[in-house]
Amino acid sequence: MKNVFLLSLVSMLLAACTQDQQNQLSRKVVELMDSDYLVTYANGSTTKTWTIKNGKVTSNEKGYYYFWDDKKHYVQVPIENTFIEEIN
Repeated sequence: MKNVFLLSLVSMLLAACTQDQQNQLSRKVVELMDSDYLVTYANGSTTKTWTIKNGKVTSNEKGYYYFWDDKKHYVQVPIENTFIEEIN
């Protein structure tokens, strides 16, 4: 019951935000997490995937995600068409 209330409260708060504010909030949440991720960039026929081990994904106002992949390569991808999944 308590979880349902909290979920409803968060949903109402997000609904009150503009789309830009929602995007900024979701990017900030991703920046704070230090975990394992699968990052996928998909645009048309181009699809690239990177694995991040015990790292984080950061972003800036210019519309890019930045991270170090598991092979220690520094990667920059556009936020648009990029999907981030936490993996175990």
